[in-house]
Amino acid sequence: MSMFDRIKDQAKGLQQSRGGGARSGGQGSGSSGSGGGSKAQLVSMFKSQLSSMKTELKSGAYRDASMAVCALVAAADGHVHPAERERMDSLIVSNDVLQNFPPEQLRQRFTKHLDRLTVDFQQGKAEALQEIAKAKKKPAEARAVIQTAFVIASADGHVDPAEQQVIREACSVLGLPPSEFGI
Repeated sequence: MSMFDRIKDQAKGLQQSRGGGARSGGQGSGSSGSGGGSKAQLVSMFKSQLSSMKTELKSGAYRDASMAVCALVAAADGHVHPAERERMDSLIVSNDVLQNFPPEQLRQRFTKHLDRLTVDFQQGKAEALQEIAKAKKKPAEARAVIQTAFVIASADGHVDPAEQQVIREACSVLGLPPSEFGI
């Protein structure tokens, strides 16, 4: 639960910094209601935050890094079942922010990474991480890639340890401390 509390705090800080450069301390906004630590609330917060940045997240680097991280999340346990592939594909094309891009482009990039991960997980992971690293140039996009990973990873109701590990690795190549996201 503390992991999700830290993610929530990080998301609040990002929202405040987008609003006018304010530091992450303060304003008292956001934490209305009771249980701020529930997974559903955090995922909802990430979705909302990503949606608010939708107009800024139109670069090819964000698109490609997001598809690479989605493939890593899908293959995190080393196996990709056909039903999981279909579910991930459906989630990707229905994601509000990812609707900035033609669905076929997203499917093509996601499938390319997933196929490479299926054939040779270590090599596919190295290639996916290289693609993710391209989003490092823009910190807001880099954070959005990690948030997208969490939204996709939590679609089944929880984020598995293997999914957390690949998200940590994505944080590393993006130059973001995993602790910023509570992992």
